[in-house]
This record gives sequence, structure tokens and C-alpha cells, in this order.
Amino acid sequence: MVLTWTVAAAVLVGALLHAGWNALIKSSSDKSLDTALLQLLGCALGLPLVLVVGWPAAASWPFLAGSTAIHLAYYAALSRAYHHGELGLAYPLMRGTAPLLVALATAATIGESPSALTWVGVAGISLGVLALGLSRQALASPRAVAFALANAVVIAAYTITDGLGVRASGSALQYVAALFALHGWPFVLLVLARRGRSFWPYARRRWPLATLGALASLASYGIALWAMTRAPVATIAALRETSVLFAALLGTWLLKESFTPQRAAATALIVAGVMALRLG
Repeated sequence: MVLTWTVAAAVLVGALLHAGWNALIKSSSDKSLDTALLQLLGCALGLPLVLVVGWPAAASWPFLAGSTAIHLAYYAALSRAYHHGELGLAYPLMRGTAPLLVALATAATIGESPSALTWVGVAGISLGVLALGLSRQALASPRAVAFALANAVVIAAYTITDGLGVRASGSALQYVAALFALHGWPFVLLVLARRGRSFWPYARRRWPLATLGALASLASYGIALWAMTRAPVATIAALRETSVLFAALLGTWLLKESFTPQRAAATALIVAGVMALRLG
């Protein structure tokens, strides 16, 4: 499998959508409630979609179960990282470390061995992403850094799990629909058990924006999983993390975070990494 321009363009659109729903959570007044609301709405979108497209092949069900468990840790760490730090700090650290972990793991779990140029692309994107996040803000927000780096490991775990699952499913659309119908419930139920009285008033105020975020989340990950059936998982995982470019722009534009020369240089490094991935 090779990365075509069509697949690359689709993944870049997905990256923009991914940055968008993360910026939405970061902009909220309560990160945990907002994350839970997005997942509840995502499940509400996934359930009827499953009824229309059907369930994926039984061979993919163990991966669905594993991914559902892993995503509980993902959403918990995500909300805490954004509680303690800026989007421009936490997001690049989470997304920049994960591709290297995926690339290292896929050779053992999937049997995909990236070419030398692909390794250059993965390294370029990861280093650029980390440069966007590693700044003096990191020293002032150690908890955000800790949650973000822990979540990078979680992201690598669910990326590989879902990469295997979607290939076993027989249909990327069926797998995505089933995943969104199922994977958000553990975190939603956890938040409801702890903060149910606060959740529903918050949901009534926030649901229009949260619905857009849920749609963006579903489309973003759906594109990524479809792309993993067309190109190597490590390549897609790295390319998807160009979402940090969009996150940096959204953080500057909407959240009034600074866009420094360091971030501009890191952006150029990421673009170079993307080109190396395509050529590799």
C-alpha cells in the first residue's frame, strides 16, 4: 500500500476537523463536561448509522472492545491536559509523540516496515509537532505536559488497535459507525455518575456547538480509519498529526494564543515531513 495524493488530501481534511473539535473543548468552560457531551452526541450519531450500514464483521469485534476501553483513558487524559494547559501546548505534545510510537510498534504488530524516507517524514512531523508544544509554557504547566505525554501512549494504542480492527471489519464505514456507537459510553457514564446534576444544564446550553464538534470528530476519525485501509498505518498516523498546524492557527485566532517564530519554524518542519511521507 502507498500513500496517494487523494488519500493524503482526505487525511488533511480530517486533520482540520480534528483540530476543530479539540479547539471547541479547549474553549469550553468545563473540559470534562464538554468532552462527555461530545461523546454522548457522537454515540447518538453512531447508533442510527449502525442501523443503516450494519455491524462490521465479527473478526473486528475484539478490536472494537479494546478500542472502547482505551478511549476511556484517552478522554480522561484529554480533558485533564486541556484543564491544565493551552491548546498550543497540550495538543502538539499529545499528537507529536504518538506517530513515532505507532511507527515503532507497527513493524511488530502489523508487519509494516516503513521505508527510510517514510522514517524521515515521521521524524520530521513528530519533531515539528513537539517543537510547537515545547516552549517556556511547558515549564509553567508540568501537569499539562504529563497528561499530554501519557495520552500520546494511549493514542498510539488505539491507533494500532483500530488500524487492525478496520482492516478486519470488511467495511471502514461499518467499523466507524460501530466504534462511535460504543466507544464514548464509558466516559459519559463516568462523568454522569460523578457530575450528573451539572451535566444536563450544561448540555442544554452547549449542545448546538457540541453537535458540530461530534460531527467533526466522527468525520475526522472516519477518514483516518478509511485511509488506513489504503496506506500504511504509521504513515496515516503521522500525516494525521498535521492537525497541529490547524490547532496552532485556531489557538492563535480563536483563543488568542501566541504564534512565535519557534512555532513558524516548526510548521515548516512539519510541511517538509509531509512531503517526505508522500515521496516515501
